[in-house]
Amino acid sequence: MKNFLRLMKALSDPNRVKIIKMLQHKPMCVCEIREALHVSQPSVSKNLKILEDAGLVDFRKDGLWVEYHLTDGSSSPYAASLLGNLRHWLEDEDEVKELKKRIPFIRREEVCKK
Repeated sequence: MKNFLRLMKALSDPNRVKIIKMLQHKPMCVCEIREALHVSQPSVSKNLKILEDAGLVDFRKDGLWVEYHLTDGSSSPYAASLLGNLRHWLEDEDEVKELKKRIPFIRREEVCKK
């Protein structure tokens, strides 16, 4: 039950759900996520850590960048099920639609040097 509750708590924050929805479209670094959500870098980092601990998000180093991406859900049947469902859920929400429009225009080369 502990893993299930950790996962549900991870998805109880709107910004964490938005991060999941953005990462469905492309891997992103902290600066890109910060730019999309208009929140502080420490807030993004904290939310990513919570999502990582829940088995929803992982990262890889790509040169200068640390790139975050969704997991395949193999660490937990709960994570796999929720990630699969979240692909379809919330697509009609205005906030999600707006993020999806902005994501292609957020470039790490530009936002990370600010």
